[in-house]
Amino acid sequence: MGTRLSSISTRLGCIAILWGLTHAAVGVQAQLPVREYQAPWVATPPAIDGRIDDAAWAAAPWSEAFVDIEGSTKPAPRWATRVKMTWDADHLYLAAELEEPDLWATITTRDAVIYRDNDFEWFIDPDGDTNRYFELEINALGTVWDLFLNKPYRLGGRADNTWDIAGLRSAVHLDGTLNDPTDRDRGWTVEMAIPWSALADGGRTVVPPAVGARWRINFSRVQWELDVVEGRYQKRVGSDGKALPEYNWVWSPQGEINMHIPERWGGVTFVGPSTKSVGSP
Repeated sequence: MGTRLSSISTRLGCIAILWGLTHAAVGVQAQLPVREYQAPWVATPPAIDGRIDDAAWAAAPWSEAFVDIEGSTKPAPRWATRVKMTWDADHLYLAAELEEPDLWATITTRDAVIYRDNDFEWFIDPDGDTNRYFELEINALGTVWDLFLNKPYRLGGRADNTWDIAGLRSAVHLDGTLNDPTDRDRGWTVEMAIPWSALADGGRTVVPPAVGARWRINFSRVQWELDVVEGRYQKRVGSDGKALPEYNWVWSPQGEINMHIPERWGGVTFVGPSTKSVGSP
């Protein structure tokens, strides 16, 4: 009997621990701000040259500054990052501004693992069901990696690296000199025009979205610690000789170091002309 009672006590203790961990996780998630953005309609689209100075961007507000991916319990990002969005019948337009004193990028092959450099990333889930979503990463050289995921990795999802954003236009502008440690840079900006047709997902997604539609979306920035070795940038290494972990700074915090939790992303709501005028000549 004593052994049985001990076993029951152990099981109850495990259940209590699991209950506590589950509720703690729920509590952490409840404390995370879910960012929301109102993307205005634009009559004349921006020129995609990496410079965020077109009149098209004037009506688009800047987002909140990025925070650590784990949330406010972690130190605030060292360098500022923010984004803008606007849209028309043909494209979603994205712009990002990244403060950066040491402009550095090395990857030039499309669909390589871009986050091995400092990069800017976006993630879009049009229907908000947390499955079948899109991702793009870009570095300061303008090299992109675009991919499609059928579901999050933790649920057995697989990335389709053969998927490309047909008709994508993207550009970066550098306010400084790339890969030159002898000076102090100011940062870089990104512009993109993403055709709605690329996000249609075989007809599963209504594109362009109706006015008032809300899509799940999030943005991330990967930032590595750098040292200058023999006149060149190099990732800072620890005592084990391996590169130190990167920083992950995001628009809408995830609560853990994992961008592939779509249910914790923010949202973009498309505002602008009447639904009738969307897509009309």
